Amino acid sequence: MDALVESLHTGLNNDPIVRSAMAHLNLVMIHPFRDGNGRMARALATSVLTRSDIGEPGFSSIEEWLGVKTEDYYSVLAHTGNGSWQPRDDAHLWLTFNLRAHHMQAQTVARRVREADLTWTELDQIVSDRELPDRVIDAMFDAVLGYRVRRATYLKRADITEQTATRDLAVLASEGILNAHGNGRGRYYTAGEPLRQIQKRRRARRTPLRDPYPSMRAKLSELIA
Repeated sequence: MDALVESLHTGLNNDPIVRSAMAHLNLVMIHPFRDGNGRMARALATSVLTRSDIGEPGFSSIEEWLGVKTEDYYSVLAHTGNGSWQPRDDAHLWLTFNLRAHHMQAQTVARRVREADLTWTELDQIVSDRELPDRVIDAMFDAVLGYRVRRATYLKRADITEQTATRDLAVLASEGILNAHGNGRGRYYTAGEPLRQIQKRRRARRTPLRDPYPSMRAKLSELIA
């Protein structure tokens, strides 16, 4: 642990993503805690990037990407670390895996922003055409993303009264923009047909992410096998 702490204060001229990846790897392999070593290592990796002025969560953390590629993540760790801290072993595959993860995560964020911009424009058009209050766009956007819309959440986000929230959601349901489910406190709303059409257009416009290391998928499959 002393060696790890010292490494966090040296080599500051090296690329921050490389320093972040190595901090992650070293803490996992030293394994100082009874439980939670992986979570702490990922938090440490994010901290290294944040201290290097890469503070936006969508870029400083690859937690989301690793959550999708969990099997690959554990395979690379196992291959690189061989079950213990070996600071002189080759970490090339681990570094490449992290660079790829950051690249793919950045592409995911960029695509999400583009889709949100287009979706917001379409929702704004629905609000204008049907002469709805602008505040309902938040609820409609959540529904497009596939979330359940609840009155309690909507009234807090829109900063409105319970009566106004109830009326807004009732209007959206009567217009077919939202579909109501359940009764009383358990009532929630999902995307109606106009919003489902927006969902379909989002999926149709979506382009695949570009893999910066296309050969890695074969390498990871080989490791897993």
